[in-house]
Amino acid sequence: MKVLFSLFFVTFFSLSFLSANDLDDIKSSGKLRHLGIPYANFVTGLGDGLDTELMQKFAKHLGVDYEYVPSNWDNIYGDLIGRNVKYENNEIKYLENTTIKGDVIANGLTILPWREKVVSFSNPTFPSSVWIISKANSELNPISPSKSLRKDILNIKELITNKTVLTKPNTCLDASLYDLDKTQAKVVIHPNNKKIIEMVPSVINSEVELTLLDVPDALIALEKFSGEIKVLGPISEKQFMGVAFRKESTELLKEFT
Repeated sequence: MKVLFSLFFVTFFSLSFLSANDLDDIKSSGKLRHLGIPYANFVTGLGDGLDTELMQKFAKHLGVDYEYVPSNWDNIYGDLIGRNVKYENNEIKYLENTTIKGDVIANGLTILPWREKVVSFSNPTFPSSVWIISKANSELNPISPSKSLRKDILNIKELITNKTVLTKPNTCLDASLYDLDKTQAKVVIHPNNKKIIEMVPSVINSEVELTLLDVPDALIALEKFSGEIKVLGPISEKQFMGVAFRKESTELLKEFT
């Protein structure tokens, strides 16, 4: 009997813990915890950035304090839902349970089909896409844009045949999202201990020939490394970014939307 009670208590506590912190809980706590990863001009980690300011205004709208909680790509979903998640070989893998540390994810997070199964997204907050980037003096030339984005993508895939392409798993720069395994491109994985913006220097230093990069980071890179890189063309359809919420946080999402 004691064992059954213990199991019931643990299960009940776990479910309550995972479903906590919807709108009423956040108002009661007096705090909105914003999970973020420094990225482009969305989150700098220094108290500013598009998504940082957006969440600060959301907290003010709710009448609560704002708190920034830094995270990383390995733990960001676990920090929100209480269980770490990995996307690998076109499959979502739920890993170990962990402590919930925040109420929303906002750092220029691209809305992807697999992510929508893990979290709930707000309406789009920013448009995006993923491009192929090379060194400025690369023998490859940018494709000539057509009236068909799909055709442009096919042309890019032909262009990168037998070329080394730097990618970043578990992000919008994951090779599997764009079927690079079905091309003859040589996929290279960007190390976990390096930031996404460091993918560009890998190209400039000839460690790889090409890299995937989404539009916001690409625009910053084109300015920062002016004259050293160029955009060859798109590898993705149009994409959008949004704010991520726990599936249980229906009222909080509704309030934001």
